[in-house]
Amino acid sequence: MKAIQIKRVYDSKENDGTYRILIDRLWPRGIKKVDLKMDEWDKEIAPSPKLRTWFDHKKEHFTDFSKLYTEELKTKNEDVERLRIIAEKQSITLLYGARDTEINHAVVLREFLLKKQ
Repeated sequence: MKAIQIKRVYDSKENDGTYRILIDRLWPRGIKKVDLKMDEWDKEIAPSPKLRTWFDHKKEHFTDFSKLYTEELKTKNEDVERLRIIAEKQSITLLYGARDTEINHAVVLREFLLKKQ
């Protein structure tokens, strides 16, 4: 499997030679669609609206959020497998809009994809 990196959309608008996937369910605020260089927007791989709302990017929720999101990912076999196939062929970048670079769904998704090797 090639490299899987994660980057905030606000810090990484330009193409970096990887396959770039926006993994947020909602479009990031303040970013024009024409300004974000990406290959696809995969809303389905993002946490469910209910889980995302509950998590609310609170550090005290992150451990439980990680477990719950991992359970959701286990039910998204087609989406996960498609990302794994892409990652086998080329490096990918998972783009997200959250402020915190350590407690967000991209971190959980990256770890999930890497463990599924």
